[in-house]
Amino acid sequence: MAAEDRRPNIVIVLADDLGYGDLGCYGNDVVRTPHLDRFAAEGLRLTDCYAAAANCSPARAGLLTGRIPYRAGIHNWIPMGSPMHLRNGEVTVANLLREAGYATCHVGKWHLNGRFNEPDQPQPADHGFDHWFSTQNNALPSHRDPDNFVRNGEPVGQLAGYSARNVVAEAVRWMMDGRPKDRPFFLYVCFHEPHEPIATAAEFQELYAGIEDPARRAHHGNISQMDAAFGRLMRAVDDLELRNETFVLFTSDNGPAITARHPHGSAGPLRDKKGSLYEGGIRVPGIIRWTGRVPAGGVSHEPVSGVDLLPTLCAIAGIRPPENRLLDGASLLPLFAGRPVERSTPLYWQFNFSHARPRVALRDGDWKILATLSGPELKPGGDIRAEDQQAIKSAELQSFELYNLREDVGETTDLARREPARLKRMSEQLRQLSGAVRDETPTWPAWDWPRYEASRIRYD
Repeated sequence: MAAEDRRPNIVIVLADDLGYGDLGCYGNDVVRTPHLDRFAAEGLRLTDCYAAAANCSPARAGLLTGRIPYRAGIHNWIPMGSPMHLRNGEVTVANLLREAGYATCHVGKWHLNGRFNEPDQPQPADHGFDHWFSTQNNALPSHRDPDNFVRNGEPVGQLAGYSARNVVAEAVRWMMDGRPKDRPFFLYVCFHEPHEPIATAAEFQELYAGIEDPARRAHHGNISQMDAAFGRLMRAVDDLELRNETFVLFTSDNGPAITARHPHGSAGPLRDKKGSLYEGGIRVPGIIRWTGRVPAGGVSHEPVSGVDLLPTLCAIAGIRPPENRLLDGASLLPLFAGRPVERSTPLYWQFNFSHARPRVALRDGDWKILATLSGPELKPGGDIRAEDQQAIKSAELQSFELYNLREDVGETTDLARREPARLKRMSEQLRQLSGAVRDETPTWPAWDWPRYEASRIRYD
């Protein structure tokens, strides 16, 4: 690598529906994740790491833009065919890094547009990726032998093997042969595991042969399958002798799904699951390895979020964040030096389609406030109905809950009545921020919802 380009490489790895309690290094004594456990011992494990949202598309939008995803109009997961998408006006960290000379690559789940690989919406290349090997949402028809990957605009047809292996194989090929070797790189790896529809190779199901329930064996094996693929990715970094010059983050897009077909994900000690703004829906594993800059085997209790990625990577790469966009995240560089993160905007989440009553939440220090919203209960599914958008644009905060997360990580004791002064201050913070987000969020055009409903078995 040329002397002027000795900036670190960057690898971001995102699991799909991996819960806070699903890894050995986060306390799970059943699921086997040796590669991620070793990775945690080599880096910094974050105990208070959050996704930018309670489900997939908004979390990915927040991670790439550094902005609360409702500002960008990513209100919910994006169905195939939907007009909802990450607009060209949004500036992603991939855009910024590519403009600054980084080679960029996305592999795996994209889920930031409905009209995937169609010319009327931005695709991964439009959001900063030189090379992409992606699916719109899930690997289909399952993780086994998927047929819906697209490489740089060209469908690749059916692939042999399992999604995690295929995703990492593409990432390794690009690192070894596809990128210019005289420039630093940004690699964004998005696993489909352990999202449904789950398919797990026999070798990983056999790790759980003593478990009678086949769905549980498949779920646990699916996480081990992803862990093995992650291990292969890290071996490739080592084989290329890039460990000492590469920043790596592993995290998840939201909490565990815990569905009827696969009710086995774990949020550990946290309350609730994916789709909720209680901790189980948004607090996720987060592990950083940056040799020489992050102490090996460290643990941090500092609250951090997916929206912090863009400002952090800009600081690492020595480039300016976009000046014409309001950013909600903060650089984590002080954290690596043992100092607190300096925030101008508190950590904030919104999900009008939550299965739990609270629809907005804010964390400030050890304290978290949640609130319900006025208006109708919104139906599950993609949120492009006109009545849904009207509800999002007109909702007002109603009742509040207040928790001290340092003392009560399970959110079992609502302190709203015991802490009136704090409740008043934080509710005003929440009201101002939620109002600003509501005013900025765009409205999407109507679309053919019945046509989607007929195909949702494949795309949900």
